[in-house]
Amino acid sequence: MENVSLISLYSGSKGNCTYIRVGADEILIDAGRSLRALTSALGSIGGDLDRIKAIFITHEHSDHVSALEMLSKKYRIPIHITEDSAKKVLATTSYVKNNIVCHSPLFEEQIGGITVRSFPTPHDSDMSVGYTISLPNGDKIGYATDIGHITSEIRENLLGSSAVVIESNHDMGMLKSGPYPAWLKMRIGSPRGHLSNTDCASFIPELIASGAKDIMLAHLSAENNAPDVALECAKCVCGDCNVCIARESEPTRLI
Repeated sequence: MENVSLISLYSGSKGNCTYIRVGADEILIDAGRSLRALTSALGSIGGDLDRIKAIFITHEHSDHVSALEMLSKKYRIPIHITEDSAKKVLATTSYVKNNIVCHSPLFEEQIGGITVRSFPTPHDSDMSVGYTISLPNGDKIGYATDIGHITSEIRENLLGSSAVVIESNHDMGMLKSGPYPAWLKMRIGSPRGHLSNTDCASFIPELIASGAKDIMLAHLSAENNAPDVALECAKCVCGDCNVCIARESEPTRLI
C-alpha cells in the first residue's frame, strides 16, 4: 500500500498504542502507558502528537487508556470511544472530558481521506471494539486485539483486509503451566479473555484467502508467550504472507 504506514509503538499488558498514517492523515489506536512513553515512541519514527488527527480507543482497560489524562491536559485531539468505556475513563480522569467523543458500539468516523469503523469484540470489559480503516484506494486495514475468540463480527469485519493487526496473546501450554493463579488463567483463556496462538493461527488462512498480505501478531503476553513461539505457530499457516510480531517496548513496522 503506497503512502501508508502502520507501526505498533508498543504492545502488551504494559501498554498498547498503534500509529497509522494514510497520506496526510495520522491516527492512533489506543494510548496506554504514559504520555512520555507515547511521545518518545512516536518521535522515534518521526511522528508528532501535533499531527495526530484522532485517537480511537478499543476499551477502557488501563493498558489502553493510561496516557489519555496527561495527553488531554496538553493536546486537543479527539478521543473516540464507546459510551460504556467512556464512563469508566471519565470516572477516574479530569482532563479527558475535554477531548472525548462518545459513540455507540457501532460507529463510523471520517478522518480526512480515511473511514474508521468500529465493531464489537468479546473481552471482559464494559465494552470492547475493533476497527477497520478504509483507504481511498479501496484497501482496508483491520485491527482486533483483546479478543477471547473469533466471532462472526470479527470475521465479517476483518476479512477482505489487506493488512491486519490481530491478537496472539498466549501459548496454551505456557499458560497452563505458568505462574498465574487459577482464576487468572481461566480469565485469560475464556471466550471473553485473550486469543491464543493456536486460535489466531486457525483464523489466519481465512484472512490470507480474503486478501491479507501483511499480518501483525499483537498483545503477546510476556509471561505466557514468546515472540518466536507465536511466530512459529503463525508461520505454519502463512505461506508467503508477511507476518511480524508487535514488540513490547519499541516500534514495529508492519507496512
